[in-house]
Amino acid sequence: MGIGDSGLASGAVNRYLTYMRANRGVSANTLKAYASDIAACLHLLSLRGTQRLDEVTIEDLRSWLAAESRSHARSSMARKTVAVRGFFAWAHEHDVIATDPAAALMTPKIPDVLPTVLNESQAQRLMETVEEDATAENGDRRDRSKAKSAREAQNTQEPVSDGLQQSQSDQTQQPDSYAERRRTPAAHDSHHTKQRDKADARQHALTLRDAAIMETLYATGIRVAELVGLDIGDVSFPNRTLKVTGKGNKQRVVPFGGPASSALQSWIAQGRPALQGENSGQALFLGARSARLDQRIVRGIVHERSREAGVPDIAPHALRHSAATHMLDGGADLREVQEMLGHSSLSTTQRYTHVSIEQLKARYGQAFPRA
Repeated sequence: MGIGDSGLASGAVNRYLTYMRANRGVSANTLKAYASDIAACLHLLSLRGTQRLDEVTIEDLRSWLAAESRSHARSSMARKTVAVRGFFAWAHEHDVIATDPAAALMTPKIPDVLPTVLNESQAQRLMETVEEDATAENGDRRDRSKAKSAREAQNTQEPVSDGLQQSQSDQTQQPDSYAERRRTPAAHDSHHTKQRDKADARQHALTLRDAAIMETLYATGIRVAELVGLDIGDVSFPNRTLKVTGKGNKQRVVPFGGPASSALQSWIAQGRPALQGENSGQALFLGARSARLDQRIVRGIVHERSREAGVPDIAPHALRHSAATHMLDGGADLREVQEMLGHSSLSTTQRYTHVSIEQLKARYGQAFPRA
């Protein structure tokens, strides 16, 4: 039995994760990633003959890093290194092992790549497209909802009952109802009209939801995980603020503007009731099955809306980057943007000053005659 299959190692990893959750406030997603990273490391060492945790050397860990780096980006390798180094440091401090083999393990340097952002005119076009869709008349709305229906078809389709297609058993069980539908085309048409109206109402609800999502992401710069974690009670319309729970369960208050306020109010008053069900709870944003919205759906919404608006195909995090950059361009203080985004380090927020400088240089090159 190798270290990767060892009950001792598994127990130590579980105790480490419990420690990180209780003492460091690490989020569930981060804990899941750490658990996977540590398990993969120990499994590889096990395949190479290591039997116990106290047999692991710095050379073993460097060999593991070299193997992993062939198939993972540097950012992923940096996270893996932090996870494994933290685990062995904890094991040493808690007398699980006599020495810490990972103490000298270096974190791979991550290239300083500027984040992708929309310029202000592109962001304006994207938000205008979203707003137009949300306020479209019924006929236009039905046409624009076809892509959305395809995306969530299995969740949003309502069964349409047709009396002429009922089974023989249904005819036997409900002869009067069946015969009546066959004799009265007007009642039959009315039934289909009600079904169509109900489907239209659900699709309009999805449109209002998508508009509120797009406006909220851009207005606040919050992360997707923070967005789907919002409850109705986290929204204060009088103050135009959101109470956001971020990484490490840290809470912050983030302001939003008029367009986001209007989109959120329309969704809560007109859209959410059409999707609400027994699984909804207090979740602000709902999926077509009435439960709290999944992050994957949000990513699909942002990609789809950006394509519809004719702007660069972006992910939700690009809206976060765009919001930060546009705030700095508008004169916001770096510390204010840091607080809004929930960055623990100012150096993370400073990346957006680099984006602003690059945009300034581009405008300078276009406008200044001696550039």
